[in-house]
Amino acid sequence: MSASALGPSNSLIERLAVVLAVAISLALIWYATGSLAALAGFGGGVIALGGIGYLLTRRNAPESKADWAMPDWSVTVAAIARPDAGMCITDRAGRLTCANALYESWFGTSQSPPKLDVDGASLERLIKAARAAWRDGMGQAEMVESGLGRWRVEAERAGRADDYLIWRFTALTVADPVVDTARAIEGKAGRALGKYGIAAALVDAEGDIRSANAGFAERATGDARAVLVGKPFVSFLQQDDRERLTWAREGRRGSALTMYYVPVADPDAGDPDMEKVPSLMLVIDAGIAIGGGAERDAPTAAPHLEALLGQLPLGLAMADRDGHLLFANPAFMRAAGMEGEAPPTYPTDLVVKEDKGALSDAVRRYAQGSAASGDIAVRLKHQPDEPVSLSLAGVRGLGEAAVLLGLTDSTEETRLKRQVAQATKMQAVGQLAGGVAHDFNNVLTAILGTCDLMLLRHTPGDSDYDDIQQIRANSNRAASLTRQLLAFSRQQTLRPEVLQLPDVVADIGQMLKRLVGEKIHFTISHDRDLGAVRADPTQLEQVIMNLVVNARDAMAGKLDGHAKLTLSTRRVTSDAVRAMRSEIIPQGDYTALIVEDTGSGIAPEHLGKIFEPFFTTKDQGRGTGLGLSTVYGIVKQSGGFIFADSEPGRGTKFTVYLPVHHGEPANAGLLAKPELKAAWSGGGKVLLVEDEDTVRAVAERALTRAGYTVTTASDGEEGLERVQAGEMFDIVVSDVVMPVMDGPAMAKAIRAIHPQMPVLFMSGYAEEQLRKEIHLDGVHFLPKPFSVQQISDKVGGVLGTAHG
Repeated sequence: MSASALGPSNSLIERLAVVLAVAISLALIWYATGSLAALAGFGGGVIALGGIGYLLTRRNAPESKADWAMPDWSVTVAAIARPDAGMCITDRAGRLTCANALYESWFGTSQSPPKLDVDGASLERLIKAARAAWRDGMGQAEMVESGLGRWRVEAERAGRADDYLIWRFTALTVADPVVDTARAIEGKAGRALGKYGIAAALVDAEGDIRSANAGFAERATGDARAVLVGKPFVSFLQQDDRERLTWAREGRRGSALTMYYVPVADPDAGDPDMEKVPSLMLVIDAGIAIGGGAERDAPTAAPHLEALLGQLPLGLAMADRDGHLLFANPAFMRAAGMEGEAPPTYPTDLVVKEDKGALSDAVRRYAQGSAASGDIAVRLKHQPDEPVSLSLAGVRGLGEAAVLLGLTDSTEETRLKRQVAQATKMQAVGQLAGGVAHDFNNVLTAILGTCDLMLLRHTPGDSDYDDIQQIRANSNRAASLTRQLLAFSRQQTLRPEVLQLPDVVADIGQMLKRLVGEKIHFTISHDRDLGAVRADPTQLEQVIMNLVVNARDAMAGKLDGHAKLTLSTRRVTSDAVRAMRSEIIPQGDYTALIVEDTGSGIAPEHLGKIFEPFFTTKDQGRGTGLGLSTVYGIVKQSGGFIFADSEPGRGTKFTVYLPVHHGEPANAGLLAKPELKAAWSGGGKVLLVEDEDTVRAVAERALTRAGYTVTTASDGEEGLERVQAGEMFDIVVSDVVMPVMDGPAMAKAIRAIHPQMPVLFMSGYAEEQLRKEIHLDGVHFLPKPFSVQQISDKVGGVLGTAHG
């Protein structure tokens, strides 16, 4: 309890004690003397002395703080009542003590900062702002966002004991071209237009008026103060049999009108749906020239029109019939790559030489023809490689100002399109690589199996033995190439383990030193307290070796004692990732592998292509162009990220970020991979299903030589028919991808008849990918290409596991 809560109860107890003591004293006096006079005299003396003491203590007592120590929150609420900022006060425990009306309208009274219903990043900013305010007296969060809006937040420590925080929430508004245009029409720009006879209205996609200037209201209704919001725009206009446009209020005797519109859309939002975009409608009496006379010394646009177009966020410009540029607003110049510069004399000065004639013809055509609009693709001088769309609209009734030009800043849109195109291309190449590797693995399986069978009939020293061995060696090299293709397409079979990067580097450290050679100064360093990562150690070794070999080759011309190659591992914390402000790497803890050299570097035009397959800067015959693409595929398939930083002549740095693994190793696939417990030596009946004739023949001969009774089928339907016909088998060995009925579908149907039937799948695709797609328990996997010995051992292992 607080001291203020204990005070009244203590005072009452003291008073009761005094009264009790006086009563006991009076009782003792009566008992001892039995005299009323003595009793009265003693009682009167006690009362007199008590009164004097009370007066003395009352005079010397300190002023009570109870009345002023408690704050008057009604006064505080009145003090923080602001229409432009939401404000509240919280105590040390984070409880909301008071808030103004604007804060309550945003968050209510059940939420108090920093624990508000906002997104995760915003909540973290609020917590940091609160910590800074308690520590330093002031804290702030630049942006806090929720479904209700966005705010800039400040927190300030206050109070006699610095035990309160004052929070200020200032709303952050996003520029809205529609709202800005509506305000301009209703403000000074609209009044300026009306003064010069231009009736302006902003009309939504449904045809209703959202705002109108006084000039429009007066011409449409006769009352400049009339409210037209929500009324159909076309109801104030009419068209006669001669297709003349007039005001409906003035009837057929009204003067003919000229009308043109400008779609109002956000220039940074990409291509808008024109059917949903509001339009700025300008209505002018036909035949009235506003753009100035023909005798002017220099082409200019009407001041009021400049005032209107200058405030719009859309890139707009006007040109006369002769192609002179009369006016261009800042948004137009920014989109044309000339921000802050004066508009050129002609619109054609903005485009490359090859497009000048086409743009000049288009301006002349729209200036002389009927009021219409269209687009033309041009290439700007500052961006000659990326065509942009320039909108043109013929304008009538504005004198020399005959063509309205529209240009949108498409830099960001172009960048996004390039990224999407690159991602689409890489995805297509990846799918192609995976398909090629699968089909090629079938061919290699037949070649390797045939070589193995031929080697069984030849011994070392035979004339054909060395030739067969050479064919087998080349086939293994081709198999390695298919593994690279699968790694690039992220379809490589990975065996992920929880490991430490320094251990992987140490395992191949001596090999790396031999690869680098003695002329390059090679150093390896590691951070302390590195987090464990989950990856395939063999594939990580391939990543490291590829990066080191590339670095060595890049320094081939600098072997003069100054060539340095550094391989290091670094600890990257979540705070460090946040400080990077990367849009690619999610926030979290990472272990980084860095390979840095002092070689020739990579040219800027090549840096964005180095991870593409078959792209190489090496001399012909020195590389396949699959090294870095393989590295990229392995890293991405392991859940990591890789970046390259390079400066020509100063070297290159590759950084691989692998997420830190927390907890025990998780199962890589959706299905458990059963362990092969024992070898099988008792023979058995095998149902072999394979649509490739050569692969089926090799597998059949290999299993037959191993003592198995083999029944073959060319597709899934034929294999299922044999089981349905009552034939008994000990194991099903099947390809995965086959016409008509594939392997998994056949296996499910067979399992419905024989639930415990062991199934061994053969495929050139990645095991991890297949396990996610095959929803069957207890299946095994044999990657292609395989040798005669591998398929025999695998079948024996599966049968040994099935029969315990």
